[in-house]
Amino acid sequence: MSVLKLSSRTLLAFGAAVILSACATDRTFGAAQSIEVANLEELPPPLMDNLYLIGPQVALEIEVVGAERLSGTYLTDGDGRISFPLVGLLSLDGLAPNDAADLITDVLRGDYLRRPEVRVIPIDIPPPTVSVGGQVNKPGEFPVFGKQSLIRVVNQAGGMAEYAREDDVLIIRTVEGQRYIGAYNLGAIQRGNYADPVVYPNDIVIVGDSPNRRRLDSILQYAPLLSSSAILIDRIGQ
Repeated sequence: MSVLKLSSRTLLAFGAAVILSACATDRTFGAAQSIEVANLEELPPPLMDNLYLIGPQVALEIEVVGAERLSGTYLTDGDGRISFPLVGLLSLDGLAPNDAADLITDVLRGDYLRRPEVRVIPIDIPPPTVSVGGQVNKPGEFPVFGKQSLIRVVNQAGGMAEYAREDDVLIIRTVEGQRYIGAYNLGAIQRGNYADPVVYPNDIVIVGDSPNRRRLDSILQYAPLLSSSAILIDRIGQ
């Protein structure tokens, strides 16, 4: 598998399912300087204990052992921050509860407490979801518990839309602060040429668009006005 790496900690993985059509389709990726190729056979799985990530407007029960004045219920603001006694604003956006506890522990250690022990517990944990967008019939957030296959997730979103490009389906995943993007040929997976990749909570699935099909349909709308038949020359792929 070829993998593209971004200096902003993003990896783009091109699976064998995409390589299958490389001879017939131009799979050239963007030439951004922040992208490089890395060696990966598949997207790494997320840490299963970090599937819940803190976001805006969530309530957290924060316990600082031995410091009742610091313990209590905190509500994150629109940017996922809390106003914490002694230290001020702390950004917890995108952190798992245990990572948020480590952050608070670090800021309290030394200046405020010698050996702080912190626990962060979300009060109302929403069901885990995966986000599906692009050329699907019903884009949105869908519940996913544990592991789910890419085909099932796309089917949850109503399947591929009219102009979907089946060889341009992406899975975007963040693992320990590292962002990965895997590209897949869903048509080849459906035919059984390749294994159906696993999708986890917090993943983002994007089904690409086929501008060639849109252009063809646009031309055919006017073809009956021109003649009784339409002969088209496709120079797009040349």
